Amino acid sequence: MSTEPTFLSNTPMIPTGGRLADALKFFTEQMGFSVLWQSGNIAGIRRDAVVFNLVENDNREWARNASFSIAVSYLDALYEEYRSLHAKVGPLEMKPWGRREFHMILPSGVCLQFYTQD
Repeated sequence: MSTEPTFLSNTPMIPTGGRLADALKFFTEQMGFSVLWQSGNIAGIRRDAVVFNLVENDNREWARNASFSIAVSYLDALYEEYRSLHAKVGPLEMKPWGRREFHMILPSGVCLQFYTQD
């Protein structure tokens, strides 16, 4: 039996770029996440196997420099779901590094890349 540690998951902390309530509304009402817990100025959210901790912080530099890649199934369907959100949604395209993806800049300035590897 191995006693080597195994990494099991990653829960990034994402700055809200403003009020936590506004970020929670965007993630739940527009992006399909649900709230797992909330305490003070931080909340845990989840959609399927992806979990984030949202932290209330109006530091726009932190938000504009935060970027997260999320692997998904049915990328085309997700693109159709997200392309009309109140966010900057880029084109769905094959990247030179071999990933089919699109990115979305949230109202906070945080960048999410959604991808699949075909």
